[in-house]
Amino acid sequence: MASRMSTSPEDLYRPEFVRGLFNEMSRTYGVVNLIASFGFCVLWRRQCTRQVEILPGEVVFDLMSGMGELWPAVAARVGHGGRLCAVDFSPAMCARSRSTAERLTGIDVELREEDILHNSIPDGIADVVLSTFGLKTFTREQRARLAREVARVVRPGGRLSLLEISVPPPLLLRWPYMVYIKYFVPLIGRLLLGNPDNYRLLGVYTSRFRDCSEFAAQCTDAGLRVQMRRFFFGCATAVVGEKPPIVVTRFR
Repeated sequence: MASRMSTSPEDLYRPEFVRGLFNEMSRTYGVVNLIASFGFCVLWRRQCTRQVEILPGEVVFDLMSGMGELWPAVAARVGHGGRLCAVDFSPAMCARSRSTAERLTGIDVELREEDILHNSIPDGIADVVLSTFGLKTFTREQRARLAREVARVVRPGGRLSLLEISVPPPLLLRWPYMVYIKYFVPLIGRLLLGNPDNYRLLGVYTSRFRDCSEFAAQCTDAGLRVQMRRFFFGCATAVVGEKPPIVVTRFR
């Protein structure tokens, strides 16, 4: 819809706006991402799960879970005794992800349709927290709150890996990459019967987000031990690390 591109910068990050955006994109989101990224979205999701240890029987949370694209890889690693909890506030995306859950066997999948910044998740319940391609739709203040929520939800000794497309540092790559995201991806969206204005916002969000460096610092401030990692010359970045385990001191 034309009004999306005329929305004020502040409104772009309102939960109601972002929820509506993903509700509308849900029909074409998967195929546009796959084609527009030349398959890199699949590779980067795999790399997100491979950056941390995921053990059989563990509880894994997928934040801003979309259509459940991470779930097959997670299910293969946690096995029959594992549990997957997904959080997303878009009803349309959750509806699409339920079909993903139905294709998984031998794993308990819990889908929470709620805002990760205002959630009912118990403290310290997650062994691993994952997320892909959701960070850019938060403001700096919202990401700081998200970092605190991740620190609250993951248990001591638990791990995290959150990945997002980013602006690559090399100038020779940055210019064509951003032109492609801003102008060609919306064209692909239009060809696949999506709203091109929705996909134009991908460039807006990515330009403002830059990369995961600031979020890594926010995670550190929240008490997590993390590092930022770059993929494909910085076209994607991730925050990977752990919540420090509790050290028990014995007195003699």
